[in-house]
Amino acid sequence: MLGLHHPLLKSIRKAIQRGSRTGDGFCVAEGFHLLNEARRAGTPIGAVLATARAAEQLEGVAEFHLVDEPTLRQLSTVETSQGVLSLLQVEERPLAAAMAGTALTIVLDGIQDPGNAGAIIRAAEAFGATGVVFLKGTVSPWNPKALRASAGSLLRLPFAVCEWEPFRAEAESLGVPLYSAQPRASLRIDELDLSSPAAILIGNEGRGVPDAHQAAATSFRIPTENVESLNAALAAGILLYEARRQRQ
Repeated sequence: MLGLHHPLLKSIRKAIQRGSRTGDGFCVAEGFHLLNEARRAGTPIGAVLATARAAEQLEGVAEFHLVDEPTLRQLSTVETSQGVLSLLQVEERPLAAAMAGTALTIVLDGIQDPGNAGAIIRAAEAFGATGVVFLKGTVSPWNPKALRASAGSLLRLPFAVCEWEPFRAEAESLGVPLYSAQPRASLRIDELDLSSPAAILIGNEGRGVPDAHQAAATSFRIPTENVESLNAALAAGILLYEARRQRQ
């Protein structure tokens, strides 16, 4: 049974604290759902930790290291742990892979909340996005909370991590126009042609899309009553639904 000071557990604790990967490139996934999704997606699994209680559900399914419940609780980022934690090798893809074909690319431009990021990625997969781009200043795609909020979508949907200028140049070279929601824009979402290639910028929860990035995009608004702006994940879901509606 692994103790709290075992090198593997120290590496996992450090990755969780940093909200990123372990030193050898694995991200931390909590719960049975993500482990099962990883197995279905063919995602390489570096290690599985389980309590004796949880191990009963893993017999014959996966190799695992036993840890006691207090130790796993100290590592866990959820209120009620299911007693299982996995290390997954989730790799980013080339930028062009996230903008392939008739691109519908979601661009996270300064999103800080991992729960928002994960929810946006889940919606992106649900509504047929071709990929996701994490611009510099956005929460890490390997953040355990983002992975959990994506409910496994991060294991399947192509994503890339890059800075603004390489992304903008690649979008221009591929002929993918940029769009950004702004509360006071004159163009409405239903007036956009989202059946053609599109990359949609989703800005920081408080500050929105930076002015320099906004200048390179076509602005539009989601019509609302009484409130001016929407939560980033909710806005992204509406945008993706409209794109899916037009493409069908």
